[in-house]
Amino acid sequence: MTAPDPADPTTTAAWARLAGLAETYEPDLRTSLTQSWVEHQTLRAGDLHVDLSKNLFDDGIDTTLLRLAEEVGVLARRDAMLAGERINVTEDRAVLHTALRLPADASLTVDGQDVVADVHEVLGRAYAFAERVRSGDWTGVTGKRIETVVNIGIGGSDLGPVMAYEALEPYRQEGLSCRFISNIDPTDAGQTLSGLDPETTLFIVSSKTFGTLETLTNARLCRAWLLDRLPAGADPAAAVAQHFVAVSTALDKVADFGIDPDNAFGFWDWVGGRYSMDSAIGLSLMVAIGPEHFADLLAGFHTMDEHFRTAPPASNVPLRMGLLNVWYVNFLGAHTHAVLPYAQLLHRFPAYLQQLTMESNGKSVRWDGEAVTYDTGEVFWGEPGTNGQHAFYQLIHQGTRLVPADFIAFAQPAYELKDGDTDVHELFLANFFAQTKALAFGSTADEVRAEGVAEELVSARTFPGNRPTTSIMAPALTPSVLGQLVALYEHITFVQGAVWGIDSFDQWGVELGKVLAQEIGPAVTGDAAVAAEQDPSTQSLIAYYRENRAR
Repeated sequence: MTAPDPADPTTTAAWARLAGLAETYEPDLRTSLTQSWVEHQTLRAGDLHVDLSKNLFDDGIDTTLLRLAEEVGVLARRDAMLAGERINVTEDRAVLHTALRLPADASLTVDGQDVVADVHEVLGRAYAFAERVRSGDWTGVTGKRIETVVNIGIGGSDLGPVMAYEALEPYRQEGLSCRFISNIDPTDAGQTLSGLDPETTLFIVSSKTFGTLETLTNARLCRAWLLDRLPAGADPAAAVAQHFVAVSTALDKVADFGIDPDNAFGFWDWVGGRYSMDSAIGLSLMVAIGPEHFADLLAGFHTMDEHFRTAPPASNVPLRMGLLNVWYVNFLGAHTHAVLPYAQLLHRFPAYLQQLTMESNGKSVRWDGEAVTYDTGEVFWGEPGTNGQHAFYQLIHQGTRLVPADFIAFAQPAYELKDGDTDVHELFLANFFAQTKALAFGSTADEVRAEGVAEELVSARTFPGNRPTTSIMAPALTPSVLGQLVALYEHITFVQGAVWGIDSFDQWGVELGKVLAQEIGPAVTGDAAVAAEQDPSTQSLIAYYRENRAR
């Protein structure tokens, strides 16, 4: 028998077995969801209580998924990642976002360098800077204390910090706020800067290479805004040096911009952008919530890292959830995955996960360079409950497509509010519990008839049920719990990529559009020769733009 190819899961015995199980599997959560099943499928990871029992699988599927992970070497690849091996093969890089949250007394040597010492050196400098801003010791060029921090970044240099800033709103320092600019559309910068006082505004330019087109364009725009609005007599060089800092390793470019290189905070090529919020990229968050709470966030990340590293496969939450996602994508035909936080403060969490999951696993080539012959990746999406209930839950409940969904909730609310004797948080969580129950069990035609519904409406009022959900709960949305949640999905993403034999840590698909934008730019500004080199559709669109922009 031919040995399985670790880069091609379809060559394994487990994959073939799962294909057979899928053909005969007929889910019936009404009968399978027993007390013993719930107890067996309820897991703990750090502070997270994870109930997998309402997913579409049984013991045979469960066992075979774990066997698939073994046959393709998921855990061996996990260990290689944690050890600093160069598992990002297309860029020949280690993948060590987990090193960003190792404690200071840990040690991890990669290419002869203790990366933990490097991480904590930068972290210490960033913490010291954050304290200076928070205390008022760092001021603007006119001597006023900083009241607003504007983070300028895009992708991983924006989505992580803004998601965490929103999620940890109760932990922010009063009188100190953050805003975020990412889109190159000048409207983004215009709206973000509106109403700000340049004398009390600090800009953080987040770009590892200090060459990202969108970020540098917005940084120059903000520099012009600052210099145009500061009081007459303010020295421009001193103003830029006092009102701009950088998260970058390109110190020469930082200095050319006017930022003091001493106020640049670096990170490393083994940190992918979408995995970087717990590096110096989180500087705006450090300023907002303070070093102590940021350290709690890192500790939460590390808690989940340790769970993923040490928990046995059967109780390893990221492994189990990642394998279930593979089951849905490759054997039950799911194309999307909903993430539904019943916590308003997590309203940006689904958007954050879109980059994490879709940039990581949206690949059609294996890590050995061969084309895949099976589906990879999922479209992640979602909104906070109960808003989503009044928008897209109809499709999840009664639509024709299978949409696995993760529901997230917390026992303690961020704000204690009551309507008379009604605990509104309990009303809110009643919806959380009800939705997963309704998706699991549905409503039969006989049950609808028993409600007195007219016969001609029975079919429309029937819910099929057997819609899969995972419920994730925690005591409260603290910095540590947020770190655990983010790391959970990082490792879920890793598991899926490892099963699929793809490199989850490059993003070449992002680059082509950037290159073409630079090439097309002269045509947009009026270069007829460059315009003539474009395809007919692009020529037509540019012509329409120029005609209407000139009016």
